Amino acid sequence: MFTKVLVAEDYEIANQGIIKILNEKLDIHNIQEAKYCDDAYLKFRKAHQDQEEFQLLITDLSFKEDHKIQTRTSGIELIKDIRSIQPHIKVIVYSQENRPDKINMLFNKFHINGYVCKGQQAVKELITCINGVHEGKIMQPPELINSSHTSMTIQLDDLDMILLEELAQGFTKKEIRIKLKKQKISPNSESAIDKRVSRLFDYFKAKNSTHLVAIVKDLGLV
Repeated sequence: MFTKVLVAEDYEIANQGIIKILNEKLDIHNIQEAKYCDDAYLKFRKAHQDQEEFQLLITDLSFKEDHKIQTRTSGIELIKDIRSIQPHIKVIVYSQENRPDKINMLFNKFHINGYVCKGQQAVKELITCINGVHEGKIMQPPELINSSHTSMTIQLDDLDMILLEELAQGFTKKEIRIKLKKQKISPNSESAIDKRVSRLFDYFKAKNSTHLVAIVKDLGLV
């Protein structure tokens, strides 16, 4: 079982609930907690520098604002920054978010190891999730497994992500095409880009580029 865990959760009740599960149900006692992503990251960096790395990160997705200016304001940003230093740390997201598309994005883009939705079955599901992740399994929640949306989820490739990121920065399709040609990224024809963007519009049910950018930002894709 894991012996050192970092918990990032800003609600005291949820925070203490996770720690109680780790202590009493899983016999894990080397736990550090943080109520803000920046604090969690600092604790992670210190442990990494001391060569006493955390084996598991359990984090929420959203954190309430505080009077202090925060560099990292979401669990996604925390995951990205921690994984950039310690790529193989196990990550479990513990959140109220139950949208299958957003949960699936976390597995596909950020390669999280497990997800638990807060709710009536959260204690049981968190224990199962931690055990499964420790065994090397990818632990998807029932909300994703049982969703009819799962089989319809779009598989975004590198070009799709480039298009979304460029659109999010305000570039037009014509400007993107020029950039792709300069970078020798293909396909880069006008028709190919039009087809790609139209496919993204259809999948995300976006009315225009602005609407598409708003949707993918909400999902954490860009």
